Amino acid sequence: MDEKFSQYAHPDALVDTQWVEEHIDDSEVRIIESNEDVLLYDTGHIPRATHIDWRADLQDPKIRDYVSPEDFARLCERNGITRETVCVFYGDKANWWACYALWVFRLFGHEHVRIMDGGRDKWVAEGRTLIKEKPVFEPVEYPIPPKRMDDVIRAFFEETLQQSQSSAPLIDVRSPAEFRGEVTHMPEYPQEGVLRGGHVPGAANIPWKMAANEDSTFKPVDELKSIYVEGCGLSSDDNIVCYCRIGERSSHTWFVLTYLLGYRHVRNYDGSWTEWGNMVRAPIETGD
Repeated sequence: MDEKFSQYAHPDALVDTQWVEEHIDDSEVRIIESNEDVLLYDTGHIPRATHIDWRADLQDPKIRDYVSPEDFARLCERNGITRETVCVFYGDKANWWACYALWVFRLFGHEHVRIMDGGRDKWVAEGRTLIKEKPVFEPVEYPIPPKRMDDVIRAFFEETLQQSQSSAPLIDVRSPAEFRGEVTHMPEYPQEGVLRGGHVPGAANIPWKMAANEDSTFKPVDELKSIYVEGCGLSSDDNIVCYCRIGERSSHTWFVLTYLLGYRHVRNYDGSWTEWGNMVRAPIETGD
């Protein structure tokens, strides 16, 4: 095991690129690529990696919610994923969307989930093999999850409002400009999708990228503790809610807090700013 991994609360939640290369043909492992750019997979991917499209595969097409338990089971079945399959996620943007896909898999109760540290960026930087051939898997059986874990790892608007009103830990993982209300989307993106800028009252601004190194890997545990324990004042028994714009960047922070630092009560408010900033009478603060 990587020495850095052994320092994390759940070291088995991460694997390195070498581990993935050695397990490409392992029938008990499914490597899953999930990117912001849904066309990136087709330009080249890890051999035998399947593609989970964060929008087409995980989102309900008619309401703002995730797919049904039945559709999730079918998604797994056609990708050769059983309840016991170890799902290793990786992707672009320092694993934003890989963490998002992992979070959704956990929402449906899939236990065996991991992230490839460094994601697609590190795999490419190391000159490892990319192919365009898409794998074909034998269909398997995946039992329909009895429910989603909405009450365990997911926060909704009313719960986030209560978090704010009770001064419980709220982490806004967006850029400082978004937090201050100067922009309504990441600075390099079109400013669209929300009426008002700012942040949830009482939230602390800890941008998600503070947890990542330049090579897209996660920072070591002592640096993460400096950010979230010393910098944000979090304690082990805190009930924490994190959010961003649509829940993808906050999934990265959720993974860091849950798996790398071992916080037991962390929820992702996936409605995030596109809901809060458009919600009638939702309270908003601007500035620092």
